Amino acid sequence: MITLHHCPQTRSMRVLWLLEELEIDFQVVPYPFDKSLRAPSFLSLSPAGRVPALEMYGETYFESIAIMQILCERFPERGLGREPRDLDRPDWLVWLNFAETITQHSVALTQQHVALYDDSMRSRTVMKLEAARLEKCYAAIENRLSTPVENRDHLLTSGFSAADIAVGQAVYLARFFAKTDEYPELSAWYDRITDRPAFRKALPPKEAGVYSRDFYPAWDE
Repeated sequence: MITLHHCPQTRSMRVLWLLEELEIDFQVVPYPFDKSLRAPSFLSLSPAGRVPALEMYGETYFESIAIMQILCERFPERGLGREPRDLDRPDWLVWLNFAETITQHSVALTQQHVALYDDSMRSRTVMKLEAARLEKCYAAIENRLSTPVENRDHLLTSGFSAADIAVGQAVYLARFFAKTDEYPELSAWYDRITDRPAFRKALPPKEAGVYSRDFYPAWDE
């Protein structure tokens, strides 16, 4: 049995989306985004107290990008990874890990907007800087998708992969803080990949998740 330990609207969403795309049997153990992640029972699965954790065939794994790579290699028949000798393997690894570059800025903004309850603790400078950094990430994706390659519908020339899942989920989080309207290729790509049934299955149920609003401006005046 495969078990995903999951909080909605966190990094574990990318693993949930991948599991749905793989069309394999798994179960989800949900957690609230609170101190329950510091309980000894959860720390035995993920020593830093962070989701996701994945139990699979008697082994336990943590770190979302590593889990995605493990799953792609365990289930290669779905074609969401790229084999070591595949021409797209280097780009697959680069874009798979670029998701974490995006996410670190969203996490910083989540801390500012959600975790810090007292306005005096929030930093206008940090919030504006991190939102600007998200836009730099958008520009990098826009440039990639604008490269004149035949059938450039996804991040890799060879088509949809776990890299689109990882980066797509990172953009899903980033869009709570920085709009994508000025990036037409990114927006079209995001619409394509989030129209997939597996993405919709990975979305949080209503009134669940970290965010209470659809958009958090860089600074609430």
